[in-house]
Amino acid sequence: MNWFIDLVKIVAVLGAAGILGSWFLREVKQAKLSAKPWYTPYVSPPGLLILIAILLPLFVWIAH
Repeated sequence: MNWFIDLVKIVAVLGAAGILGSWFLREVKQAKLSAKPWYTPYVSPPGLLILIAILLPLFVWIAH
C-alpha cells in the first residue's frame, strides 16, 4: 500500500509540471505572435513559478 501512495505523489507532481509547462508554452507562443520581447514569458505568472521552482532549492542550498 505504501507504493500506491508514492505512485499517487509522483503522478500529482508530474501532472502539475505538465499543466505549468503547458501554461508557460502558451505564454511563449502568445508573446511571439504579439512580437513582444523575449523575456515577456519569464515575467508572466507561469514563468515566475518556474523560476522560483528552479532557484529556490539553489538559494536554500547556498544558505546552508
